[in-house]
Amino acid sequence: MDCLILVDNSNIYIEGQKCSAFRKGVLRSDANDREPMDISWRIDFEKLLTRLADGRKIRSAILVGSRPPPNDAVWKMAEQSGFTVITHDRDAANKEKAVDTELVARGTLIIATTPAPAVLVIASGDRDFLPLVNVAHELKWTVEMAAFSSAFAPHGQMAISVDKVRPLDGSLDLIGHCAFDWPSP
Repeated sequence: MDCLILVDNSNIYIEGQKCSAFRKGVLRSDANDREPMDISWRIDFEKLLTRLADGRKIRSAILVGSRPPPNDAVWKMAEQSGFTVITHDRDAANKEKAVDTELVARGTLIIATTPAPAVLVIASGDRDFLPLVNVAHELKWTVEMAAFSSAFAPHGQMAISVDKVRPLDGSLDLIGHCAFDWPSP
């Protein structure tokens, strides 16, 4: 069966950095602190795409994120790996905007205009994707959520609405790498 892959870049990148920090034993010093993030961890887009496809033919792979500085090569690497990349500007407060809605809109368009059902793979744990999950199910698609366990509640609405949950925690080295030593020795 074919698959449609939709990736929320920030969700995978940030949660991957948290997972890597945890695996390295870097913990919060105070319960009120934010979770530590391994700033050395990077997504390998080609490996991510292969892992998400799980041996299936890819109909389309879309990655959405926030517009980086003009000299950032991240999006070019994602495109060269097989993703269609869509970026949006951040708002005045530097908050990410329109990423989830872009993925829902693109996914809905593809699902509604493709004649045969397939597998929808959503790489994010955000429950903003619930309307897309519902549309996919109405049109007889199978839906998988691939996300780091820190990005979703195991008994939350998103996790119980999809047909399969694929935690990415055990795939950290299969979808990315550490670009340098962190924390410093």
